[in-house]
Amino acid sequence: MQIYLVGGAVRDQLLGHPYHEKDYVVVGATPEQLIAQGFQPVGKDFPVFLHPDTKDEYALARTERKQGHGYHGFEFFTSPEINLEEDLIRRDLTINAIAQDIQGNIYDPYGGQQDLENKVLRHVSDAFSEDPLRVLRVARFAARYTEYGFKIADETLALMTHLAKSGELSCLTEERVWKETSRALMEKHADVYFQVLRDCGALKILFPEIDALFGIPQRAEYHPEIDCGIHTLMSLQQACQANYSLDVRFAVLVHDLGKALTPEDVLPRHILHEQRGVEPVTELCDRLKVPASIKQLAIVVCKEHLKCHQAFTLKPGTLWRLLQRLDVLRRPERVEAFIQACECDARGRLGLELRPYPQADYLHAAIECVRNIKAQDLPAHITGADIGEMLIQRRIDALAQLKHEHMKQQQPSF
Repeated sequence: MQIYLVGGAVRDQLLGHPYHEKDYVVVGATPEQLIAQGFQPVGKDFPVFLHPDTKDEYALARTERKQGHGYHGFEFFTSPEINLEEDLIRRDLTINAIAQDIQGNIYDPYGGQQDLENKVLRHVSDAFSEDPLRVLRVARFAARYTEYGFKIADETLALMTHLAKSGELSCLTEERVWKETSRALMEKHADVYFQVLRDCGALKILFPEIDALFGIPQRAEYHPEIDCGIHTLMSLQQACQANYSLDVRFAVLVHDLGKALTPEDVLPRHILHEQRGVEPVTELCDRLKVPASIKQLAIVVCKEHLKCHQAFTLKPGTLWRLLQRLDVLRRPERVEAFIQACECDARGRLGLELRPYPQADYLHAAIECVRNIKAQDLPAHITGADIGEMLIQRRIDALAQLKHEHMKQQQPSF
């Protein structure tokens, strides 16, 4: 029995990239032997075991054969006779097909170290095109390692394009697409993930609502980058640079979906795009089974982001109703996430990436205003329904005072 560290841990160790999970492959063993040593079986499709102490995953060396369509269309074979090279050749990229034994010796039968040095994402074998999930995985690796200068090999991108055209992507489960996409969204350059999917033709299949934004023009005085798709990816990059949460990043990604539905005769204007966007955002979330909390923020950002940009001109009552819709009293963190997404939208524009966004401070002050007014602070004789009415009026009055003070600060002093 030989045990090798494989996959991401070896790759990232050689690259100097941080890693947390460790996966191992076991050559020359049977399930019974591992169970006898205390390993706990967890694999459904093929024998995978958890180490009794570290809980790291140990998989028996295996080969696979395409038997059907999609990610699950494979039959796996394990045997003590399967060697390390046979196990590694079934992996997606050469940089993921490197192994290390317990003495620290590196085994690299398919040139992964050379591709690490040359900063190339290259498939191990033509079997790559049998698994549609690998399109998403390669796009995600491109997003992760673009900061190191990695590029996808031309021949690998060609296989990804072939997979996109083959119809195999439609065999992926929605849950699997969301899992890979949510992981990609948390990379430092999540925009690269969606650009790669577009380059190989997968974006229009898996995310047609996002793909439809490319080629749609906007008014140059507000959007020097012009193209709605480019603006979307630039806004997403702003969210990544700020290290915002997954729900904020996804909301930024889908905030302008309504612009793809703007009638051609009114372009490049996009009147009411925020209302038009609610339906495609909802459909995309429902199709991918996006978690409810992420879906809710995405819809509210789509529907209300222009009001955030217009915060200084909103009447106090209008601002209060916006804050109410954002659930400011129960979930101020939702309002904070909303502000962050809107700030990314404002800065995701060519040449305007560093411009100030004072609306954020103004809305933070508004949050504090309304939350500081509580029922216990009202006069004792106010009871029943009058309590709610007076609370609303006092909060609107507080917002009016906030606006007055802001306008006063903007006046020039002589």
